[in-house]
Amino acid sequence: MRIWVNGELRDAEDARVSVLDHGLTVGDGIFETVKTVDGRPFALTRHLDRLTRSARGLGLPDPDLDEVRRACADVIDANPMALGRLRITYTGGLSPLGSDRGDAGPGLVVALGETARRPDTTAVITVPWTRNERGALTGLKTTSYAENVVALARAHEHGASEALFANTAGQLCEGTGSNVFVVLDGQLHTPPVASGCLAGITRALAAQWTGAQETELPFDVLERAEEIFLTSTLRDVQAVARVDGRELPGGVGPVTAKAMRIFDERAGNDLDP
Repeated sequence: MRIWVNGELRDAEDARVSVLDHGLTVGDGIFETVKTVDGRPFALTRHLDRLTRSARGLGLPDPDLDEVRRACADVIDANPMALGRLRITYTGGLSPLGSDRGDAGPGLVVALGETARRPDTTAVITVPWTRNERGALTGLKTTSYAENVVALARAHEHGASEALFANTAGQLCEGTGSNVFVVLDGQLHTPPVASGCLAGITRALAAQWTGAQETELPFDVLERAEEIFLTSTLRDVQAVARVDGRELPGGVGPVTAKAMRIFDERAGNDLDP
């Protein structure tokens, strides 16, 4: 594996950042995960736009998007694969031990790992912890991900691939690394960004292409929704077959199946929508 680290490609065993990087010491960093298909990134422009928004929200300098694109291209060329997970990480860089940032400038790491297509259906659980829709990091894709690590570990303990959060108001919010859609009376809904969920790239495309409505939803909607599906960079559109102990009838429901088909067709026709 060849990895881009602060200006150059390096072999994996030599791809190192300082132990004083602020992204390591205090989680002062942002990231994007981009799907690559046969050596081409999907929706890269949208991901880089969000990278810039996250940087501004965290108070980091705007990333040099020309450099980021060059790094992505070099890493993709150096690591050929059919389906990949491209990870762009942008941090506060070398800094003192503590919350204050140093003045050495930000760090940039880009890596690519091979992945497999997800199954059409999955199981999810709900967790008792909440998203703070009014927090300083709300809506930013930061490297402060430990809360998601804990929740995802619990999901795996219960035979699920994802955990879903409510926000502090008791509304449906999001998963650890996904957005959630529900079908009620045949209509497709997803929580609004104001709920505290991340403005997912796949979420936005799926909502645009299917006509889903942004709706404030109580957390217990998961107990009565006719269909549920998740969206994320590597899931695309994935049906939920079980929530906690509730089995959803029929596996992939008709609304979800249509959303899957639309997303596959539209994404296949335009790799940078």
